[in-house]
Amino acid sequence: MTTPVPTLALNDGHTIPQLGFGVFKVEPEETTRIVSDALQVGYRHIDTAAIYGNEEGVGAALAESGIPRSDLFVTTKLWNDQQGTESAFDAFDESLERLGLDYVDLYLIHWPTPAKDRYVESWKALEKIRESGRARSIGVSNFLAPHLGRLLGETDIVPAVNQIELHPAHQQPEVTEFTRAHGIQVQAWGPLGQGKYPLFDEPVVTVAAETHGKTPAQVVIRWHLQAGNIVFPKSNRRDRMVENLDVFDFELSRTDMSTISALERAGRVSAHPNDVN
Repeated sequence: MTTPVPTLALNDGHTIPQLGFGVFKVEPEETTRIVSDALQVGYRHIDTAAIYGNEEGVGAALAESGIPRSDLFVTTKLWNDQQGTESAFDAFDESLERLGLDYVDLYLIHWPTPAKDRYVESWKALEKIRESGRARSIGVSNFLAPHLGRLLGETDIVPAVNQIELHPAHQQPEVTEFTRAHGIQVQAWGPLGQGKYPLFDEPVVTVAAETHGKTPAQVVIRWHLQAGNIVFPKSNRRDRMVENLDVFDFELSRTDMSTISALERAGRVSAHPNDVN
């Protein structure tokens, strides 16, 4: 039986499952098997990107699953070297073809790449893609408050989501506050710290795990959910997929939430968005 995953409302009238499955750094030859496992376990929200090189594998798993398209939520992203107008249209067509889909639920600009200064132009292309119905919702990824502010001032459609690196050691309060203040949902990538920050060894996390009879990973995922983040941890192992989805039968206390939030140390794992060009 599929685990009931709550949905959050997007600012365009659509909804998004709050917990999904990511395929960053999933090898293309392994993608179909891994995504198939995720779908069998109960995930219905799959997050991929053109640069990951595994859209074909995601599409094959979706096709083989037999799950109605209306029950799935699929995200992919526009890579930096294809920002622009016609290039964005072409990139989107290529992603749809690789996925084997008529539409995606969410299409994102992957990075602002400010040195190229094409993200506003690219966003206007995404607006037209949304108008065509081939992307139900559109959003951005790795955008800081100034990037979002410029989009809001120069374009017509407010992004539905901003997908950013976010975990207890790097919570990006300035970005998240600006994002939420404008009705944009926050998606957290690298939600468990990607191994760079030993969140699972932090006493506040291990104590909460012992208290609730859960694993440290489940506690961190639950922290995200209660904070209102959309989250999509990845794993190549089926047992971990099950574990990461089994987070809806307990609730962290206010003390748990505040002590885990106190792990903030501006601990960015990836490059700064202004430096990715």
